[in-house]
Amino acid sequence: MIEVSNLRKYFGSVKAVDGVSFRAEDGKITGLLGPNGAGKSTTLRILYTAFKPDAGTALIDNLDVTIDKLGVRSSIGVLTHGAGIYERLTAYENIRYFGELHGMSGKELKMRIGQLAELLEMNDFIDRRSKGFSQGQKTKVALARALVHNPKNVLLDEPTNGLDIMATRGLREVIQRLKDAGHCVLFSSHVMQEVAALCDEIVIIANGTVAASGSPEQLRADTGQTNLEDAFVKAIGSEEGLI
Repeated sequence: MIEVSNLRKYFGSVKAVDGVSFRAEDGKITGLLGPNGAGKSTTLRILYTAFKPDAGTALIDNLDVTIDKLGVRSSIGVLTHGAGIYERLTAYENIRYFGELHGMSGKELKMRIGQLAELLEMNDFIDRRSKGFSQGQKTKVALARALVHNPKNVLLDEPTNGLDIMATRGLREVIQRLKDAGHCVLFSSHVMQEVAALCDEIVIIANGTVAASGSPEQLRADTGQTNLEDAFVKAIGSEEGLI
């Protein structure tokens, strides 16, 4: 479970995150939805300990992200926006390296990589050197690295960015399976269709603050709209950045 309370992060006079609060529960998919520059990625970066908040608290499985960074990092799997992979290594070697960083080895690690190769349909390129991979293949390798230690909490920053239709469909299926297995899945997106297709809970962020939150049904009811896109536009008070 992820719990965020009154989170703030400023860069000079820019209030990137300005009092964000929400909760993402186990066995659910929670989406951070908002225009580009709304504060979604900054919020995620605080959660995976890349940024230190200026104020507020963020707990992952009751571990404070500013106090127990190592504990937090062991309990999360992160797919960052535009995540790169080591092109001189094969897909298998990329995943194995991250598994070893998490203290895995031997048969346990080999079995886990095999499971991920099946889950993400990577067997046809698992032993190929990563240079020249398509964006979809790179994303699969990066996601496998994030999941290799079977983290309870999975953080995804615009995971379908740059993917074609089939790769996007495949990734959505994987996210759904993570939910079904009881994981806490939190991902950011500015793509309405993506959020509508996946999310149990939605947190709409605009200008660094939470404009609205709740289930898709709650958001439609609260804004008096019949579809989620209109609810989003009404919540943020603008159509800028909507896709």
